[in-house]
Amino acid sequence: MRYLRVGPAGAERPVAESDGRHYDLSAVTGDITGAFLAAGGVTTTAGLPGIDITGQRLGAPITRPGVVLCIGQNYAAHAAESGATPPTTPIIFYKAPNTVIGPYDDVLIPRGATRVDWEVELGVVIGRTARYLDSPADAAAHIAGYVLSDDVSEREFQLDHSGGQWSKGKSCETFNPLGPWLVTPDEVGDPGGLRLRSRVNGEPRQDSTTTDMIFDVAYLVWHLSQYTVLEPGDLINTGTPEGVGLSGRFPYLTDGDVVEVEIDGLGAQRNVLRLA
Repeated sequence: MRYLRVGPAGAERPVAESDGRHYDLSAVTGDITGAFLAAGGVTTTAGLPGIDITGQRLGAPITRPGVVLCIGQNYAAHAAESGATPPTTPIIFYKAPNTVIGPYDDVLIPRGATRVDWEVELGVVIGRTARYLDSPADAAAHIAGYVLSDDVSEREFQLDHSGGQWSKGKSCETFNPLGPWLVTPDEVGDPGGLRLRSRVNGEPRQDSTTTDMIFDVAYLVWHLSQYTVLEPGDLINTGTPEGVGLSGRFPYLTDGDVVEVEIDGLGAQRNVLRLA
């Protein structure tokens, strides 16, 4: 099953997609919330009314998450291009939940920003409360699905203004395009072999697979549950592969640039950079 949300910002309607057809979930749930996911979502579209979403805006496929947890330097090649030694334990930072926007919404360049960067990432959405899981093998039962995420970053804010923590460069408004879909695990299969790509103004930037992850999805969910309680609807951004602006190989983003990111089976995004 794929879940999406259509309509104007703040007034999105919940929709399910199955076999290429779209179904209105409004009679089942008011939105794609943590409570809806914790209850198991929908297992069949039988009896649901069809809906034509042509021409409608797509919002993020989940409502504003309670928390956005991010994993830094989780791809070996990205750690290397950042000049860092691959971590021996997951690096964790937080991103403000209000950064989450739709997959085709504009990304705003913050005031004073000069080093805005792109980061295609596999997002994991929690479906059941995860607290002190016994092992990574327990993680799968707590995952509602997977989503395409772009962890947009402002590197000067992140590194030079940080005060020792990265969230200043991660939490600017619009800095987390999400979607187009939340895809349930049965459709994704093994999240450890997905191809991720990004382009800026049509030029290739990132092209890798989740096999380059240092810590896989199951390990991350288990690990995080030892330090915090993961709740239904929470979002985990699992890190980005090599090929970002921070590498020094590409210019940072400026007004009017177009960023496209995609992950096999999870769809594609297209966002235009605009001055705030």
